[in-house]
Amino acid sequence: MIITPLLVLFLIVVFVLIFLFLNTVDKRKWLTALLSLVLTPFAFLFMFYPFLNILSNYHHQKYFNSEAWTENPNLRYEMIDYTIESDTLIGVSKDKIKTLLGAEEWLTWDDAKKAHDTNKWNYALGIEPGAFTEHKECVEITFENDKVIALKPYREAITFENTADEKE
Repeated sequence: MIITPLLVLFLIVVFVLIFLFLNTVDKRKWLTALLSLVLTPFAFLFMFYPFLNILSNYHHQKYFNSEAWTENPNLRYEMIDYTIESDTLIGVSKDKIKTLLGAEEWLTWDDAKKAHDTNKWNYALGIEPGAFTEHKECVEITFENDKVIALKPYREAITFENTADEKE
């Protein structure tokens, strides 16, 4: 466990609360101090830390890996930040992108042409973990002269579609 200012602050608050509570039960200061020191880490590890993990959406960042991209499409969000920052895919041809990422999952709609834009490929990245996640992550890859010029991450609302079987 990494000791951070938030951890130290929480431990002090829990210690004071436990100390004050135990002081009402038993007037022996040394015993309440000892029990507070013992119970404070348990209160942190079993109450606050799990609650913090549920509410936060921290996830590991990984380097781009073509095999992991195709095998675990729900975990692509772990690779995309580094991929965009490092310009790993900028300048890569459409054929190489198809080899690395697989065929496009959908194309961007172009209202001016009233058709799909074959130079804007989209891939789903999965849903980032967290208690109140309402969006799924996606990335749009833009091509110019059959070379990648931009990667643009965006979010879409998570929707659940009813099938004919569910309506009956």
